[in-house]
Amino acid sequence: MRADQPVRPVQARGEQCIAKVCPRPRRRASDWAFCPSVAMRARKSWREKLADNKGLPRVEPITPKMSVRWGKGTVVIPSPKEVDWLMKRVPPGRLTTINQIRSSLAKRHRATIGCPITTGIFAWIAANAAEEAAAEGSRNITPYWRTLKERGQLNEKYPGGIPAVAKHLRAEGHKIVKRGRKFFVIGFEDSLHPKPSRSRH
Repeated sequence: MRADQPVRPVQARGEQCIAKVCPRPRRRASDWAFCPSVAMRARKSWREKLADNKGLPRVEPITPKMSVRWGKGTVVIPSPKEVDWLMKRVPPGRLTTINQIRSSLAKRHRATIGCPITTGIFAWIAANAAEEAAAEGSRNITPYWRTLKERGQLNEKYPGGIPAVAKHLRAEGHKIVKRGRKFFVIGFEDSLHPKPSRSRH
């Protein structure tokens, strides 16, 4: 930097982040230290994030973009606590999936579908909040490892990654198989909670 080159104010960078002007993929680690909005979020614990409902749940019409995949109707955007509550209800030895949770949320709010994006994000927050509580000595935590992705796939984004999640599941009697780069619970359908209802013909 030249001696006569003006120094860019730190505040300007922070204001840009607050206004969501900074292009997300281009942010550097050094940028976060100067962003007041990010520094504020960094101080929030996982359990605080879980408790922050942000005005949710909310039922909205399915957008034209979403309707290409999900059809017409309404979508429920759940609260983090709702997703956590459904995950907590799964007993030892049993399993659920994100899609099952979405179906339960849709039925609860009389919506056509449960939001796939926020449900997945809130399950991830619930998992990290559980590990945060466990680290402080709590034993009654949300058994997040029992919530799988579609087709019985283990969620690699949960705390500890696949090794930790697989260890929990094996301890509860489930068998894990690797297919390509992904890991699945064998015969997970037989352990689903609640059991999917079968249509009568």
